[in-house]
Amino acid sequence: MSMRVAIIVARADVALGGAERSVFEVARALTEAGCEVDVLAAQGSGQASNVHLLCSDLSGKRVSLGAFERALRDHLAQNAYDIIHSVLPFDFADVYQPRGGTYAETAARNAASYRSLWRRWYKRATALANLRRARLLRCERRLCQKPDGPAIAALSGYVVEQFEKHYGTDRRRITVILNGVNTDKQADPQQAERLRSQVFQQLTLGETADPVLLLFAAHNPRLKGLDSLIRALRLVQKTSERPPCLVVLGVGKSDPYRRLAQRLGIEPHVAFLGRTEQVQDVLAFTDVGILPTFYDPSSRFILEALAAGKPVITTRFNGAIDHFTDGRHGRVVDSPDNIAALAEAITYFADRTHIEEASQAIVSDELDATISVHRVARELLDLYQSILACKPHA
Repeated sequence: MSMRVAIIVARADVALGGAERSVFEVARALTEAGCEVDVLAAQGSGQASNVHLLCSDLSGKRVSLGAFERALRDHLAQNAYDIIHSVLPFDFADVYQPRGGTYAETAARNAASYRSLWRRWYKRATALANLRRARLLRCERRLCQKPDGPAIAALSGYVVEQFEKHYGTDRRRITVILNGVNTDKQADPQQAERLRSQVFQQLTLGETADPVLLLFAAHNPRLKGLDSLIRALRLVQKTSERPPCLVVLGVGKSDPYRRLAQRLGIEPHVAFLGRTEQVQDVLAFTDVGILPTFYDPSSRFILEALAAGKPVITTRFNGAIDHFTDGRHGRVVDSPDNIAALAEAITYFADRTHIEEASQAIVSDELDATISVHRVARELLDLYQSILACKPHA
């Protein structure tokens, strides 16, 4: 008999970002592994038969945590599941797997992403002013500090450190299941060529200049370090033999970053593509994936770049570094505030030989196998089985 699994998520809409997309990729991989999976969400746009929108009749952009919990309990009272897997801190779940890391670390690193010291202080001081966020933090702290409760699945070693640092969580409750992505997605050659043409229309350099194309992809460019990246790119322009150029992909506000590039005199080296449905189409013609993030429990974009055989540059505040070796498959910078170190990493990959060596290492070390969401599904099934073995009725 197949295992029946409920995955709880706030909103069922993959357009919202990587966390939501990951939930549906995991659900699909678990289904392919033989599970019967339902996604339980407060609101969203899910049309699939296994997606249940439990609060779609309630108005407002966000449903309160209390209203969603009541709807969940009603649904669970009428529907039997072997495993309840939640990305929100509900203590009635069997597995708690926060896709965004801990709420405590999220607040701290969000404050750190502001350049102004006053803004950093203000963001830290008002981190709990948002009532929903404050309640989520309290629920998470209570869930993680109690001696029993849901098993905790951490996306990375960085997330494990967060649980221990902020809540003193018993390490025995935590299972590390590294993040993964769908590695089967392929680029559309025609779409890739169209986007490539758009990039070179924005860049004043001709293709004969053989520029190194760095790809940055994020919905929140401030948190993901775009300001630092543009400043580092300016330093590199003065030292690099091959002209590095930046391709910016995402739906965040681009005007402040366009103005910054213009003010620093590197506007001709930066192309803004906006939103595109498949990052693989842009990875197909760019050279390096780069995300100098202030915070990321485990970036999907960095994993997708590695899966495409591209070397990457990111920071120690990104749990995706668990998937690759610094100096072999990419470079890890200590902090997005370290502009000089970020510039040095970019300069390193301005050498085409270093790009080729890293790409070959990614393939020969078979990183795509460990990055795959199917590996995630297998490890989750192992966790589910261990939980079921300990249940009284098992």
